[in-house]
Amino acid sequence: MRILSWNVNGIRSISRKGTLSVVNDFDVVLLQEVRSSDLPLDVLSMGFNVYGLPAVRKGYSGVLTLSKINPINVIRGIGVRDFDDEGRVITIELGEFYIINAYFPRAGDDLSRLQFKLNFDEAIEKFTLNLVSKKPVVMCGDFNAVYDRRDSSFWDEEHPGLTPRERLWLSGFIKKGFVDTYRLIHPHDVKYTWRSFRDKDIAMRIDYCLVSGELASRVANVDILNVEGSDHYPILLELR
Repeated sequence: MRILSWNVNGIRSISRKGTLSVVNDFDVVLLQEVRSSDLPLDVLSMGFNVYGLPAVRKGYSGVLTLSKINPINVIRGIGVRDFDDEGRVITIELGEFYIINAYFPRAGDDLSRLQFKLNFDEAIEKFTLNLVSKKPVVMCGDFNAVYDRRDSSFWDEEHPGLTPRERLWLSGFIKKGFVDTYRLIHPHDVKYTWRSFRDKDIAMRIDYCLVSGELASRVANVDILNVEGSDHYPILLELR
């Protein structure tokens, strides 16, 4: 199975740029920050089953899952209104595992949303661990945080995504039975998934595909693809 995860920074924008066609080669596509409930015709004509959770606020956030496989079930949100109204998480249940598509809040340039983000972290952890108790989980998306110093081109612990509390949660979550698939396949590589539009020297690996431990042996390939169009790069995950 081939899975693609990508923060597109606006699905209409990425569609106009013509780079969204890359998704055709995948079985399941997880898009974050789609910013619209009205999908471009090229998305609707690709032959995918389409499942979305837009934000209540127009032009903001939103997640979209495209699947060539018919899911058993679709779970929109994590059961907490403050987060679900922002269109942060959508999950599909397949025969062997769940696939979570997650767009974590950003702490904000002034860290004004740091506590909101930490509350979200706790809520999605509870949601995910509940699913893991039933069957394995694949969890991909924009986590808006790093947990390893080498995953950022700069270091400022007052910068969103680099604060000690964000990193502590992410590393602690992974230790609860999850595998960072990129590090599994590329233990020593330094490659980023987000790069600032304004300063190309500012970059971080804040997008991940995690799997619960029992799926680790099925990870055949993971890569960060050099596809332009967003300030994020897509992640490829192949499972045997």
